[in-house]
Amino acid sequence: MCEIYSGAEEELFELKTRSIRIDGVVTSIRLEAIFWQIIEDIAKKSELSLGAFVTQIYKEVLEKRGEIKNFASLLRVACTTHLNNGER
Repeated sequence: MCEIYSGAEEELFELKTRSIRIDGVVTSIRLEAIFWQIIEDIAKKSELSLGAFVTQIYKEVLEKRGEIKNFASLLRVACTTHLNNGER
C-alpha cells in the first residue's frame, strides 16, 4: 500500500547535523537529509544562502512569537508548508 514511503531511499531520512550562524551565533541543527534538500531549494529560489535563509526564518518567527521552542520542528513544518503550497 505505502511503497511510496517504505521504498524511500534511506539517504533521504538519514539525520544530518549542520552548523549555521544565526545572528552571529553558531548553532547546530539536526534534520533529515530530505528537509535539508528542500531548505536548500527554497533558499536558492529566494536567492539566499542557506545560512541567510535560515536566519530570515528565525528572525521572522522570533518577531511574531517572541520565542522559538523547537527550531528544527519549525523548519520541518516550513518545508511541508512549502510543498503543500505546490512550490516544488
